[in-house]
Amino acid sequence: MLQTLNLLNWDEPVSQETQQFALTALESGEVMYLPELSFRLFPQEKVFLSHHYASPKTKNVSFDWNHSMLQGAVCTKTESIQLTQMLNRYATYTKQLLTNLFPLYQDEVEQGRTSFRPVEIMGRVSPSYRKDDTRLHVDAFPSTPTQGKRILRVFTNVNPAHPRVWRIGAPFNKVIEYFYPKLRAPVVGAATMLNALKITKQKRTPYDHYMLQLHNAMKADMEYQEQVPQTQQLFQPGSSWIVYTDQVSHAAMAGQFTFEQTFYVPPHALDEIEKSPCKILEKFLRKPLL
Repeated sequence: MLQTLNLLNWDEPVSQETQQFALTALESGEVMYLPELSFRLFPQEKVFLSHHYASPKTKNVSFDWNHSMLQGAVCTKTESIQLTQMLNRYATYTKQLLTNLFPLYQDEVEQGRTSFRPVEIMGRVSPSYRKDDTRLHVDAFPSTPTQGKRILRVFTNVNPAHPRVWRIGAPFNKVIEYFYPKLRAPVVGAATMLNALKITKQKRTPYDHYMLQLHNAMKADMEYQEQVPQTQQLFQPGSSWIVYTDQVSHAAMAGQFTFEQTFYVPPHALDEIEKSPCKILEKFLRKPLL
């Protein structure tokens, strides 16, 4: 479930052989681990290594590039500018990394939000099991349907001393094999109504419906959480990792001070679309979802 790639710089040239190795591993549901790829904070930015800069409600500081909006920060106007500059730098670095490592995606990838997670995960109390990311899950967003686009994420641990601790669960086809009998078809007209009421930012496809059901079903099933084969993975300080979080079953168990950049990859840009969650779901459900 984990493949290691030794890159030292975000703009480091990558051979075609390495590009294909990384692409195949990523689309097969592997986590690409870059143990030496760090994101160095400027001296004046190290003050942000404190949970006090994140809203107690959101726990994360994020920048929405579509609306040029910093969200979740508790700070002064000057600090807001500094946080935005820091997040912009991380966004630029990760985009360069994807361009070099996955040139197949270069003209198709859509850059989503950039976030900084300064709050310790361990001991955090979630208002709902659906929001509890210490439970194994695959990503699906209730209010932001992807309409089939893949959720590709880059993470970097900037904690000076402690690792980011994940659990990584079963391959996606095994997850679906277990849960698909419990998944129910969408109610006719529900997606249109949710979009009209602005509960969702765009209309859910059947794929979005089933992925959200799967996300919730995984988190609700404590017997599954305890018994499914899983491994613990420590992402050490100064390391980065890349993963399709809509495919890799994961849970964040401990850690503080992590950057994350979300990208959306359309299905037609994939090298091996048959390995995608949508195609695997379609095989089990025996119907098209997009």
